[in-house]
Amino acid sequence: MAGFAYAFALYYRERKNEFGLAVKWSMAILRGIAVTVIAFLLLNPMLKTLSKHAEKPIIIFAQDNSHSIVSGADSAFYQTEYIEELKAFLSGLNSKYDLREYAFGDKFSELASYDFSEKQTDISELFSEIKNRFSNRNVGAMILATDGIFNSGLNPLYAAEDIPYPVYTIALGDTNVRKDVVLNKVNFNRIAYQGNEFPVEVILSGSKCGGLSTKVTISKDSKTLFSKTITFPDDDYFETIQVHLKAEKKGLQRYQVSLSHVKGEVSVSNNSQYIFVEVLEGKQKILILANSPHPDISALKQSILENKNYEVDDFMVNKFDKNPTAYNLVILHQLPSVQNPLSTVYKNIEENNIPVLFVVGKQTNMAGLNNLNLGLSIKGQILYNESLPLLNNEFALFAVSENVSKALQYSPPLISPFGTYNVSPSMNTLMYQKIGSVATVDPLILFGNTMNAKIGIINGEGIWRWRLREFEKEGSHKVFDEIINKTVQYLSVKTDKSFFRVFSKNDFKENENIEFDAEVYNESYELINSQDVTMTVTNSEAKRFAFTFNKTTKAYYLNAGSLPVDNYRYSAKVNMGDKILTDNGIFTVSELNIEKTNTVANHNLLFNLSEKKDGEMFYPGQLKNLQEKIELREDIKTVTYSQKRYTEILNLPWLLILILALLSTEWFMRKRAGGY
Repeated sequence: MAGFAYAFALYYRERKNEFGLAVKWSMAILRGIAVTVIAFLLLNPMLKTLSKHAEKPIIIFAQDNSHSIVSGADSAFYQTEYIEELKAFLSGLNSKYDLREYAFGDKFSELASYDFSEKQTDISELFSEIKNRFSNRNVGAMILATDGIFNSGLNPLYAAEDIPYPVYTIALGDTNVRKDVVLNKVNFNRIAYQGNEFPVEVILSGSKCGGLSTKVTISKDSKTLFSKTITFPDDDYFETIQVHLKAEKKGLQRYQVSLSHVKGEVSVSNNSQYIFVEVLEGKQKILILANSPHPDISALKQSILENKNYEVDDFMVNKFDKNPTAYNLVILHQLPSVQNPLSTVYKNIEENNIPVLFVVGKQTNMAGLNNLNLGLSIKGQILYNESLPLLNNEFALFAVSENVSKALQYSPPLISPFGTYNVSPSMNTLMYQKIGSVATVDPLILFGNTMNAKIGIINGEGIWRWRLREFEKEGSHKVFDEIINKTVQYLSVKTDKSFFRVFSKNDFKENENIEFDAEVYNESYELINSQDVTMTVTNSEAKRFAFTFNKTTKAYYLNAGSLPVDNYRYSAKVNMGDKILTDNGIFTVSELNIEKTNTVANHNLLFNLSEKKDGEMFYPGQLKNLQEKIELREDIKTVTYSQKRYTEILNLPWLLILILALLSTEWFMRKRAGGY
């Protein structure tokens, strides 16, 4: 009304132009409508719209695509007739419902065709994916077609706990126990040292094989390393066999564990398995050089030899005439001393970057030790104290068990130098000194690095007392051996200082993707990734596969996908100016036999699952009955959703067009009538 009042007042008082009455009223009406619309929009009115959407009920069908479905005597049925009957069944559902098809095994997928090739069965992952995808949707029912065998993930009964709709099951497979010899599992050490023996544990079972025999064989390169005949005393027999094999050849070695088949067994595909063992070069050699005889030497040697991967030589330094470069670690007991400054021997050790463990005692020449610039110096008038061990809980170079902390509480003191300690910030302290009841920050055992090698310092003699005291209290040397062996292991492991490194596992399962990481360093030892890294992978038949790494923020990554079961070698390279940096390695892809070890269908699980989730179990020949059962359910129906929507009228473009049209028409009429 205000808009029209304004417009009529404007033209009523018009005196400058002589307009006809019809023209004046027409322009007043146009101006009134335009002003009224503008004034109305200033109130920011909202437009409410109501939309309705109908959603058909969703039927989820999930097919087990694992190998166990076709491992039984009825495998031909599931690969032919069952597939055809399933297509007709799903077509009938699709005409009435919103059908969603999925496959599962070791992974969840949207495949609509099934080859039953998956190497594992994880039903819990299926339920997890379905819950995430169909939360708050109109799901009428879920149909699960499987044999009930799961060998990965959670029990389906627990995984389906939060599924809010009925679950129907189609029971596949064969529940009859048939005659079968199964190699259930092979446990073994993946790493062995050349010349040592390593254990292999063979777990086998026989079903319906009472009175029959099988031969267990372990072979390598067609050579039999072990064999034993097993006679099954009854129809349900289980046995574990312990075997020790010798690691003779360095590198990745492949062994075949197999069971001879018995007449009439349902499957022979579960009778063999390959295992891969990486055989490392012989034992690491440890050298103990001492200034004079001392019980510490025997205690250290006995503890180190508890680990079969180490060899220990010990000498008085004045009788040592060998080359220290033959050793992975040198332990210097109370050296350098006044009598044995060790200048020549230590220079050889330092030039060859050999790690060193110093044991400091009363015979140590402290001035000579300080001159080695190890990261620890003790100055002033040197006296000696009895120092109790105090564990540093923030030590991070390697982990020690809780038993170490307990044992240190009753361990006797070491004889340690007393003076002014200067410890480099780069040093890492494992234990501090405790003088009487006073805890100090003076180190008792610490670790650091020289230019290119690791060093360790036991800042006190008499560590043999720890070994005896522990045996007195516990009847063993476990804690002492742990401290010494972890110290030796940390120091003797070489630090990789190469400019190009490739990292990966050395054993992949056949259903895993082969993944690599790589790092490239410049002369300042900074991570860079400006150049391309390429890799060639070669299998046992000399067939090559070429790859190029993807660049990450400062490094490289390669996903080579899955590869067939075999032994592989890789060679990676990168061009750095006029240099070509390379890194080589080996890996193996192992067969995954878990689907072959249990082929007896678990229909009891499927029955319990469907009963628990308000469904029902059916067999492959009852697919029509299942469809009828679903169609008769009154709670599976189309749902209509209403949605209210509010829109600001100000945002409607046609209102702007209307206002412009009204004002333009008024302006045109005014000009045509000779006004301004």
